[in-house]
Amino acid sequence: MKFEDWGLTDYQKAWRNQEEIFNAVIQAKIAQQDTSDIETLVFCEHPHVYTLGKSGSESNLLVNEEFLKSKGATFVKIDRGGDITYHGPGQIVGYPILNLENHNLSLKGYIYRMEESIIKTLEHYGIDGYRLDGATGVWLDIDTDKARKICAVGVKASRFVTMHGFALNVNTNLDYFNFINPCGFTTKGVTSMAKELGRKIDIEEVKSILRTNFFEITNL
Repeated sequence: MKFEDWGLTDYQKAWRNQEEIFNAVIQAKIAQQDTSDIETLVFCEHPHVYTLGKSGSESNLLVNEEFLKSKGATFVKIDRGGDITYHGPGQIVGYPILNLENHNLSLKGYIYRMEESIIKTLEHYGIDGYRLDGATGVWLDIDTDKARKICAVGVKASRFVTMHGFALNVNTNLDYFNFINPCGFTTKGVTSMAKELGRKIDIEEVKSILRTNFFEITNL
């Protein structure tokens, strides 16, 4: 499996690039060819954008298009699971495009391991991350009224090939979450590593740790 860092990339462009790899893996799989050299873990950041999953509600976007333009943001409906979320600079977006059958993983098991790689990365920085029943992603203080999400997860799978993935808030400008009900929740907040630790974080260091943890925990 390959690793690529696309840096700051337009969301629509990244989506098209993802789909190219995704379709190549599927075609190789249909042809009963080895997919391991095509499978790719992508890291990137995006300019300000809100994405709405296929099961989401547009009512969770709380502002109109003119307001989005004034904030330099766009809105895109996409084909992953989940509701609405925000991507922007200072956030590590991960797109693992892989054939789950190559790795003896169910979709549920894959998502569990993805979340685990985030939790282990946060642990390195002294942040305790958890899963929240009934919600994907990684959360903090789940048993309190201050429960807040630090990493969103939304995956698409076809023929046991995955795309889309996770978004970990590192130095993210959290103000942009004020304009949505993040992931459809109205009573839970959003946070970042920088907010929790009270300082700006070296995002390249986080990428390196997260990449290692992802490959180890998913056995890729």
